[in-house]
Amino acid sequence: MRRRELMLMLSGGMLYAPAPRAQQKAMRVVGYLNISQAPSSPVDLSHDLVHEGLSETGYFEGQNMTSEYRWAGFHYDRLPALAADLVSRKVDVIVALGGTPTAIAAKNASSTIPIVFVNVGDPVGVGLAASLARPGGNLTGFSNVATELTAKQLELLSELVPQVGVIALLVNPNNANAEGVIRYAQEAAHARRVRLAIQKGGTEAEIDAAFASLGQLHAGGLVVVDDGFISSRLQQVVTLAGRHGVPAVFARSPFVSAGGLISYGIDDTAPYREAGIYAGRILKGAKPADLPVQQPTTFELVVNLYTAKTLGLTVPPSILARADEVIE
Repeated sequence: MRRRELMLMLSGGMLYAPAPRAQQKAMRVVGYLNISQAPSSPVDLSHDLVHEGLSETGYFEGQNMTSEYRWAGFHYDRLPALAADLVSRKVDVIVALGGTPTAIAAKNASSTIPIVFVNVGDPVGVGLAASLARPGGNLTGFSNVATELTAKQLELLSELVPQVGVIALLVNPNNANAEGVIRYAQEAAHARRVRLAIQKGGTEAEIDAAFASLGQLHAGGLVVVDDGFISSRLQQVVTLAGRHGVPAVFARSPFVSAGGLISYGIDDTAPYREAGIYAGRILKGAKPADLPVQQPTTFELVVNLYTAKTLGLTVPPSILARADEVIE
């Protein structure tokens, strides 16, 4: 080959050479920090919904993105190490599932990796966002307004059993949102002129002990605070409420489907899909600081009339008229 032809080929190759691979990362990595236990089967609703949201923005598992999962098994003290591990894997975005504790652990682990949180009660109050409209920093996500909802649930319960003078509050003290929830509940109890009895529910044994002490406290009602661990003990809580004959209000409708009395809360499946959309937008270049923290706009009231009858209660027409679902 002549020297002139060789030089032309080389110069042409340089002109049309692909950009260095370091400039473009083909396979993006989404890290999941989850307070709950790893599912026993491949089916996991929360992650499936996040993936659904990601797919809407053009990201598909195994094609142009891959996932790293970390499960705390409801051991809150494991979250910092799991979050740090995700950071060491250099994931492109962290989706923090399980409320305030996972979001705080992710925040403490990195100030640069984008983080999308789900079901945080009071993002501004716990320092995850500067404001809902402009969160700032590297975090954004979706609030379940759990602190405000707890107050609404107490008001609903006192409307159902107006003669009650003491209402117990079952709360997981390990949840970083617990202090705010208790404060809102105390304000609501004061407004309703009832005494609030705080009961710990951070372990199975504490839940058993909390129900066992209701009689001594003369508690005529119970508010079960929304929490990942307490939700995982759904059957235990519903069974104990029935055994002790205490009217209880929950944040999630599955408690009522399982035999609980009444629930008032959000459909918490929607935020998972929306979190996937946020994660996809971030992978495309959006900054968490510019994505507003979203709050729910619709709430669901579910009543179990069979359980009410078992407890000897008559559900007021004012509650039945507002109910989205009545189980008979």
